[in-house]
Order: sequence, then C-alpha cells, then structure tokens
Amino acid sequence: MIMKIIDGKLVFENVKERLKKEVAGLIDKGINPHLVAILVGSDPASQTYVGAKEKASAEIGILSTVYRYEESISEQELIKCIQVINDDEEVHGLIVQLPLPKHISTDKVINTINPKKDVDGFHPENFGRMALDLPSYFPATPNGILELIKYYNIETSGKHCVVLGRSNIVGRPISLMMAQKKYPGDSTVTVCHTRTKNLNEIARSADILIAAMGFQPLSVTKDMVKEGAVVIDVGIHRIEDKSKKSGFRLVGDVDYDNVAEKTSYITPVPGGVGPMTIASLLANTVKAAKKEIYH
Repeated sequence: MIMKIIDGKLVFENVKERLKKEVAGLIDKGINPHLVAILVGSDPASQTYVGAKEKASAEIGILSTVYRYEESISEQELIKCIQVINDDEEVHGLIVQLPLPKHISTDKVINTINPKKDVDGFHPENFGRMALDLPSYFPATPNGILELIKYYNIETSGKHCVVLGRSNIVGRPISLMMAQKKYPGDSTVTVCHTRTKNLNEIARSADILIAAMGFQPLSVTKDMVKEGAVVIDVGIHRIEDKSKKSGFRLVGDVDYDNVAEKTSYITPVPGGVGPMTIASLLANTVKAAKKEIYH
C-alpha cells in the first residue's frame, strides 16, 4: 500500500482558477463579489487567517473589507455594525471571525447575520438547510474536507467514518454531511468526543478518520489508526521547536510522522484542510453574489 498525501494547496489552486473565471463573468455583468470580515481583538491565529482570506480574495477578484475592533467593543455595538452590513446591498458575504471575547454572545452575533450573507454557514437557517440536504452555504471547513475527498476520488459509500469532535464548526456538520445520501457521503458515521469511553477502539475501526478535537496536539496516535485508513486532520496547534527561527512549528491533532505510514491517504498540517477552508468561504461568497442559494 502506498500512502498518498492529500495536498490542500494544490486543490486550493484549482478552486481559485475556477472561481477567477466565475468572478470575471460576474464583473462583466456589473457585479463584483464583496466579502466583509469582522475581527474583534488581536488573536494571532485570527489575524493570520483573516490576512490569508484577504490575499486569496484579491487573487481571484473578490472585493475584501476587514472591520477591526478592539476587544473592548460591546455586544450591542458589534450587533449594530452587523445590522448595517446586512443592509448594504453592495456586500454579498459577511463573516465574524471566531472566537469572540467572553462578554459577547457568539450565538447572538451569528443569529444577527443575514442568512443570505452567512458565507461561513453558521446561521441556524443555513445549518438547518444543510442538515436537511437543502441548498445552503455549507460550513467552510467541512465543505473543504468534502472537496478534498472529491478531488482525490476517495470512496465513501458504505465506509465507516469516525469523527473525533462534535463542535458546531466542524464535528457536527461534517458528521451530517458524510451520512447524506450522495457522494461524498453514504457513510456510516460515528461521532466521538471527550466523554467517549472506548475512543481508541472506535477510532481503530474507521475507514475514514476525521480528527477535529482541537484541544491537544498530536493526540491521534498510531495505535488509533487502522491499516489503510484515510486520515483527515483538522487540528492546528503551535508547539515549541527551537530548531525553527520562529521558535515553534505547526502540527495537527494527528501524530503525522508516526501515523502516516499506516494510511492510504492523509492530510498534512499545515497545507491540508486549512487552505480548503478559505477556498470554501470564497466559493460561498461567489454563490452569494450569483444568488444561487437565496434568490
């Protein structure tokens, strides 16, 4: 068996080329897709992620605006800002970068976003439509995972897919998407979390293992992976590495160096799922500009 690395950067470049053509066609019709991101505070990971979205938007012709606010902004002020953007017909997509400061309710903020502009796919209306397999903006990271599976033609029908994690951002939506009656999907899905008692045993039974626990780096070890499994690593962590100029390196939830040799396909960190999250977000913005989901 030959292990294959799932190259998210390569797939991202393919998606960008497709979106460039779509955006050019929209601009010819007088429509320039416009994505607005709201960033509260100075979380380094959030700053990096928003910067990457700006860069990718520029590369394909999407207008990108970032509103930056101090961590001290009140919940009421933030909600007013969202309402103004909701009413701006020149804006097609709106995201609020998470996590938010503790004094701001994430649920209230997400519920305030107009579902037609919710290109992160977090609003209950979009989440519900996704769960029912109706047209919707799919959450960016889970949709990125599906795009990787499609690109590499990985078989999912009848396979046992184990999802490690139950967050609304990744674990819960990807478990629903992998169970739906289409490709990628038609899998038998098991969701594990911090209260799962026989986690290692369940993980070892997976044909497709999606690691999205997020709380501990390199926590998916070789003994948790079946020979020939497909491993998708959603986690991203900084760990100390004095050999690096920065003093740290990025790793995922999976102990890649030891796990990779057992797999048929595996995503690296960085360069696996991460680029596809941005690709999906931009694809949703183009859909919003084209009014594909909501007319």
